[in-house]
Amino acid sequence: MESKAVAVYVSPAEKIGATALLLAAVLFFFKPGLAITVLLLFLLLCLAAPFFSCAGFFLPVICRGKAGTTAVALTFDDGPSPESTPVLLDLLARHGLHATFFVVGRKAAAHPELITDILDQGHSIGNHSLRHDPILMLRSAKTLQADIHETQEILKGFGIHPYFFRPPAGISNPYLEKVLGREGLFAVNYSCRALDRGNRNIKNLAGKIIKKVRPGDIIMLHDLPPHQKQLSDYWQSELNLLFNELKKNYTITALEKMTQR
Repeated sequence: MESKAVAVYVSPAEKIGATALLLAAVLFFFKPGLAITVLLLFLLLCLAAPFFSCAGFFLPVICRGKAGTTAVALTFDDGPSPESTPVLLDLLARHGLHATFFVVGRKAAAHPELITDILDQGHSIGNHSLRHDPILMLRSAKTLQADIHETQEILKGFGIHPYFFRPPAGISNPYLEKVLGREGLFAVNYSCRALDRGNRNIKNLAGKIIKKVRPGDIIMLHDLPPHQKQLSDYWQSELNLLFNELKKNYTITALEKMTQR
């Protein structure tokens, strides 16, 4: 029986890094200063690229649906929260929509009833790290592994094994691919957001998304209460408007279906 060759993923970081080293080695004998400049530019690229959610510089990152899809997917980050999750679940139910909640491990452990409600209403759950540490990707590979694994273990207690991981702030690093591989996870970011800063800036939230959204987009919103409590009704009205407008122009489908995961 013939064995099939397994495709080996080579990241843009590896390809560009190899090219930069080769170019620097050649230049070193003629223009050492230029050789150093090439290496410095590659280093700057390594520092900047992870902050672009769809760059996939260090590992494959899903940030849009499969080619040809006309649907969009709704995702909510940073929950669960007693002040916002029930509101979102009620709105989604009224509109008959499915969403993916990227939850924080410690919040999930603190509010198991909300995780149960999310699952009971047919939504899916993704791993969004243990504490939503904003500098998680600057920590060691061991720390990163422990953080993601502990979140998986917490969610396993609800009888689920999430297949999607969204890094805090959408930032990646060179260790993430191996860590996710050990946990059976895929990196998922987003291609459309309102830059609401965790519901600190919800003015014209619906309008910002509607203006940007395109077929195949993964929309990122937040499962957090507005920064100012008196804006709760306004936040809900913006979401209601957003859901109505999206339904007029797009099929809103499950993230798993849109990405075939």
